[in-house]
Amino acid sequence: MARFSARRHRVNRGFALLSMTAFLVAGGVLAYALSMRAPRPQITGHARIIDGDSLMVAGTEVRLWGIDAPELFQRCMRDGREVQCGREAARALIAMVAGQQVTCDRRDMDRFGRTVATCRVEAVDLAQAMVSAGHAVSFGGYYAEEAQARAGRRGLWAGEFMRPREWRDRGRPPPGA
Repeated sequence: MARFSARRHRVNRGFALLSMTAFLVAGGVLAYALSMRAPRPQITGHARIIDGDSLMVAGTEVRLWGIDAPELFQRCMRDGREVQCGREAARALIAMVAGQQVTCDRRDMDRFGRTVATCRVEAVDLAQAMVSAGHAVSFGGYYAEEAQARAGRRGLWAGEFMRPREWRDRGRPPPGA
């Protein structure tokens, strides 16, 4: 009986060593694969502006990370009159890009399959500049810039507006409505 118990102990010990070895090898392979992962893809090219926080760069639709700009047909109130703040935001982004080369560092993909990226023209972070000018609100980044734009009553902060997310959630009114 003692021989049978000792033999079973050696089999269990061997199985444990084999399992531990397999676990360590798999962990090493995973660590190597993660270390060899390519850096975040970079997209570079001339941009076509879609709206205040979206652009097409080198055939890729890109949403600027960390901000939310008014939708193209969104309107706001300023000095008692209605203004097309969505179009203003798009025009501001067009002016910032001004036909120059745009470089975007991919950070994520959104639920619509768009690339979410930090984009710049030379050293200017486009999202940061949009929030600083008051043409967009922070959405995961650029909180200090939003506070400064609000204090300076720049762009959206010069009047009354509905945050873009809330405007979308309420349903987009048709253009011209």
